[in-house]
Amino acid sequence: MATAWYSRTVEVLSDSLTNRQTQLPLLALTGASVTAGLLLRSALSDKHPETLLPAPRTKVLGLSDAENREHPLPTDVLPGARDLTTPYGSMRVYEWGPVDGPKVLFVHGITTPCVALGGLAHALVDRGCRVMLFDLFGRGFSDCPSDLPQDDRLFATQIFMALSTSPIPWTGAGSGKFCLAGYSLGGGIAAAFAAHFPELLSSLALMAPAGLIRDSQISAQTRLLYSNGLLPERVLGFLVGRRLRAGPLTTPKPKDEKVDAASALTEELPSQGGANVQLLSRAYPHVSVPGAVQWQVNNHAGFVHAFMSSMRFGPILQARQRGNWERLGSFLSAQQYLSPEQQRANGLPSNKVLILCGMHDGIIVKEELAPDATSALQGNVDFKYFDAGHEFPSTKYDEVADCLWKIMH
Repeated sequence: MATAWYSRTVEVLSDSLTNRQTQLPLLALTGASVTAGLLLRSALSDKHPETLLPAPRTKVLGLSDAENREHPLPTDVLPGARDLTTPYGSMRVYEWGPVDGPKVLFVHGITTPCVALGGLAHALVDRGCRVMLFDLFGRGFSDCPSDLPQDDRLFATQIFMALSTSPIPWTGAGSGKFCLAGYSLGGGIAAAFAAHFPELLSSLALMAPAGLIRDSQISAQTRLLYSNGLLPERVLGFLVGRRLRAGPLTTPKPKDEKVDAASALTEELPSQGGANVQLLSRAYPHVSVPGAVQWQVNNHAGFVHAFMSSMRFGPILQARQRGNWERLGSFLSAQQYLSPEQQRANGLPSNKVLILCGMHDGIIVKEELAPDATSALQGNVDFKYFDAGHEFPSTKYDEVADCLWKIMH
């Protein structure tokens, strides 16, 4: 009886959140959510009993060569794969390219594993770069620590751990520093990292970056995900997981519609035929962003938790992140009064941040990002626009590679 009641309650709540045709007014939705939360809190734990939610590496490692070749996310999907043992669980890193080339570190988005930037990484290696990518905790083949918030501190730690295990120096004297390129959530991560460690960077590129999304753009559904304690974790995890498993949206989100969880989950997926022009893995041409994400959703024990934690604590909203962007802007402005030698020693010698945007992006709206970023960075920013949506780094990687190559020279 209790199980049936719980299942029906979750079903009703889920329908109220996901069916826009029958969505209740905000006040009624909030009341129903609070009531359901109070009723269910005593029956369900708010925390994961495990402190580590493992990535599904062992499932893939046990496959035959033939099965691995057809897998949505082969373990060697990109060159130079290595798994790091860290205090936060295992972490997957890929690194390849000329050891003496300009260095580029990529940080991917909230939904996709890092293979989404594989085409871009290959394009830069073709131009002579050394590249590094890694799966954020809870994505791809990286484990998920469930007892830590996915915030600036955890992401910065993950960047340092990836850099520290390279066979060549990425930081310190003689390293030449590196270009940091972040996409979507990764753009917010990159901006926050650059605000505190600019001396490590030769250049900074933010592709459809989070970090300055206005609070007014967040829907009631997504506010529910940001809340702590209103609903039990298992209920929210069930709702988010069900939406993810439903598959990608079939049409782009209108620009005047507020950001909700469904949009954040699917805007990183190719739209308008974008999947047909992807070549993310040269070893496995069949690999695609939708296929990799769908497999990740169904097989990674920590993915839903990682997504929810990133939405709550990650560098997404302007209300939480503007201080980091302003800190970076002040650093860049101060650089203008230094000699070229001092600028190179300090990091980010160009005094500019490159921001790349899709003109049809329904999540990172250029009409809002451009003035907000220009203000926060004190004008120390250049913009480049693409005739595409939010997914352009995985579908227009040659054009994006040209832009990144220019700021490294």
